[in-house]
Amino acid sequence: MRRRPGIGGLQTAAAARDQYRALGENVAKLRTDLMKEQLATFRSQLEEFARKHKNDIRKNPSFRSQFHEMCAKVGVDPLASNKGFWAELLGIGDFYYELGVQIVEICLATRPLNGGLIDLQELCKLLRQKRKHDREAVSEDDCLRAISKLKTLGSGFEVISAGKKKLVRSVPTELNTDHNQILELAQAQGYVTVDEVVRRLSWTHGRAIDALDTLLDEGLAMIDDGHRDGKRCYWFPCVSSISSFGADN
Repeated sequence: MRRRPGIGGLQTAAAARDQYRALGENVAKLRTDLMKEQLATFRSQLEEFARKHKNDIRKNPSFRSQFHEMCAKVGVDPLASNKGFWAELLGIGDFYYELGVQIVEICLATRPLNGGLIDLQELCKLLRQKRKHDREAVSEDDCLRAISKLKTLGSGFEVISAGKKKLVRSVPTELNTDHNQILELAQAQGYVTVDEVVRRLSWTHGRAIDALDTLLDEGLAMIDDGHRDGKRCYWFPCVSSISSFGADN
């Protein structure tokens, strides 16, 4: 017959558990303190790196993108505020603020043509034309970062994917999966027909008409009834070039 541990044994076991718990908490605290110390060291080194290479960061888009990646790995956001060390050293906040304003201007200027949906590459091309007298080059990564800051303002700006293309939306229009599939299909030649949508996507005629009519109502598509085969074409400016429009506005 097994004997139950006495009161002294229970107290000893409880004390041992308390010791193990305290030891575990101390180890966790030491690890946390060590990680904080390492992070502080990384940030200090990052600041020194930024001081040394600030001209490259400001003028070279590829270098600037790599710098942002390094910042993200140590939890630093140079765009979080227009004030402080990063803004004073690099002027990054002002750079992206200016880009954001110019992106808004281009989206507003081209909206009558594309309904508020523009190809990211096309937007960057127009942005470079607008900034052709500025020394700083602009990359797609820069555009994406500037747009992400516009999005936090609740201004309706968002980057969406349609096949291989990235489209910038500047209106609060909600696009569903059907709309995105049509936009992806239209990338081949800039337009689609109802028959093509039905055939290529295996949809019913009614489903194709419904999705196309919605895109038409939202100003994202334009109708062309003058095609040589007599079929109505739905053109999508957001996947067609409009670089000649508003570049100098």
